Amino acid sequence: MYEKNKYAERRKFEQMEQAANQGDAEAQNNLGSEYFFEAMGTHQNYDKAFKWFTKAANQGNASSQYMLGLMYYDGRGVRQDYDRAVELFTKAANQDYSLSQNKLGTMYNEGVGVSKNHSIAKEWFGLACDNGNSTGCKNFRYLNQ
Repeated sequence: MYEKNKYAERRKFEQMEQAANQGDAEAQNNLGSEYFFEAMGTHQNYDKAFKWFTKAANQGNASSQYMLGLMYYDGRGVRQDYDRAVELFTKAANQDYSLSQNKLGTMYNEGVGVSKNHSIAKEWFGLACDNGNSTGCKNFRYLNQ
């Protein structure tokens, strides 16, 4: 049973890799996630994650833009660069990607990589909340106290 599952997982990974190599942005994003989170039998590899997230982000994939933003924000596999992180988070946030909206709210609330601005933070948290992000809702309520 274990060998059968392992084979199926490997086959799924190969199909995803083939689609990614053919330019499928969703497959590229998924492959980046596999390498970032060490899933489907892959070893964590930030270089490969960065490669695939970049390909998908360049096609406008909001999830990949967010993940690249995180890599730059945390300095995972790349030199830490808050300006680049803000740029990528903003691209994803402008596509209503709630995780990016909440992250931008946090950055403005704390003044990390941007000038501290509670008004802008509240706007981002409100948008994240509107898009179903419960943490964004909590953060929005906190700033309204």
